[in-house]
Amino acid sequence: MMLTESLRDPFAHLFADFAEVEVKSAAAAPFSSHANRARRTTADRVRTALMVLTSGAGTMITHEEKAWASITFSGTRHEVTLEFCGAEAVVGGEDLIERLPDHEFRIPGQLVADATVTKVDHRFGAMERLEVTAVLLLLEEG
Repeated sequence: MMLTESLRDPFAHLFADFAEVEVKSAAAAPFSSHANRARRTTADRVRTALMVLTSGAGTMITHEEKAWASITFSGTRHEVTLEFCGAEAVVGGEDLIERLPDHEFRIPGQLVADATVTKVDHRFGAMERLEVTAVLLLLEEG
């Protein structure tokens, strides 16, 4: 070992020109074109599909997801409650009730085996309100 290597300043990097340093950490992500983002889950895709079906008229109140399996299949059961406030939004909720059982969902890697409306609470008055609870049974494809 050379004498100059053993006497190097261990803190020299603190005074270095960082404009020439390549940073490969999450802190650099917002400045890159490939920012890190959370991977969308099946639950996220179910919520998005339901909101598209209602044309964005409703508000998601609850979403419960439970895994299940049988001898031949495995998947998830999703129970979702949506709220529609106001006459225009209620029309979107009524449309959901009508279209949900026959709707062809496109959720990657999943097959919607059953989609049913299990509860409807419709209140009239100055502010019309509709609350819809739906259950979707998803099977994993493959």
